[in-house]
Amino acid sequence: MFPAGFANRPATIDDAVAIYDLMAATEMRWHGRAEVVPDAVAADLQRPELDLTRDTLVVHAPNGDLAGWAWLHLGKRAQIDVHPAYQGLGIGTALLDWAEARSRAEGSEWLAQAVDDADEAGTGLLRSRGYEVLATNWLLERPIVTPGPRTVPAGITLTPYDEARAHDVHELIEAAFSEFQQRRKSYDEWARLTVERATFLPAASTLAYAGDELIGAVVALDLADTNEGYVEQLAVRADQRGKGVARAMLDDTCAEFHRLGRQNCILWTHSGTGALGMYERLGMRVRRSTTVYRANV
Repeated sequence: MFPAGFANRPATIDDAVAIYDLMAATEMRWHGRAEVVPDAVAADLQRPELDLTRDTLVVHAPNGDLAGWAWLHLGKRAQIDVHPAYQGLGIGTALLDWAEARSRAEGSEWLAQAVDDADEAGTGLLRSRGYEVLATNWLLERPIVTPGPRTVPAGITLTPYDEARAHDVHELIEAAFSEFQQRRKSYDEWARLTVERATFLPAASTLAYAGDELIGAVVALDLADTNEGYVEQLAVRADQRGKGVARAMLDDTCAEFHRLGRQNCILWTHSGTGALGMYERLGMRVRRSTTVYRANV
C-alpha cells in the first residue's frame, strides 16, 4: 500500500532521466556526490529480456515528483530507490512488497537486492524481512598521476578497443565473470549495457593480446563533466592471470583518462570475484560499499 495520494505505474524509457536524478539525489544525501553513471538507467531499462510493463514500477507524489522506483530482473534481482524527500513514508516497504510478489509470480524461490551501506533504513527493512548477506560490492578509486613509462608483460600487446572483436570481448568477459555469476549475458544484453551505450569510450577501452589471441579487456565509460574515468568491466583470461596483464591494461586506460583531464579512475568490484586484493595492489582503495542481501520469498 502506497501513501494516500501517491500514484504508481510501470516505467517507460522516458522515465530514465527522472530515475537517474532520483538515484543521484540519494547518493548526494549519503556521500555528498552523485556517482551513478548518467546513461546507466536507460541501459538497464533497455535490457532485451526486460518487460517494462511487468518488471518495473515508478511512484509519483501528489505534486508529480518521482518519489520512488523499482525494477525486477529475471525474477531474482531487484533494485529499489526512494527519493530522500519521500523516505520514511512506507514507499520502500511497498516497493519491496511489489518486488517480492513479482518474484514469486515468476516462480523464483529467492530475491536479492543491493543496498548502499549508508542506507540504514533500507538495510533495516531487509534485515527485518529475514534477508541475509550474500556478497559485498566495493567502489574503488585510484588517483591518476602523470603517466610514466609503462610496463607491458613480455609477449603481450595492448591496443584500443576494436569493434571487429566485439564478440570475442563479450566471450572473454562473460567467461571470466561466470566464475562468480550464475548466468552469462547474451551478446545483445552485454552490448546494450556496455559498448552500445552513449558513454562508452573506445579510446580508453584497452584490449590485451598474446599473439593473435585476445586474453584481456577493459571496457571504459566517459563520465562527462566529472574529473573521473570509469571502468565498467575488466577481465583477464584465467590462464593469463598473475602476469601483470591487469596492471598493464589499467595503466593504459588511465593514461587515456589522464589525456582527457580525469584525475581519478573508479570501478566497482564484487566479493565473489576475489579481486579486491589485486586491485589494492594496483593502487586502488575503497571509497564506499554496498551489500547484497538475499532471502527466500
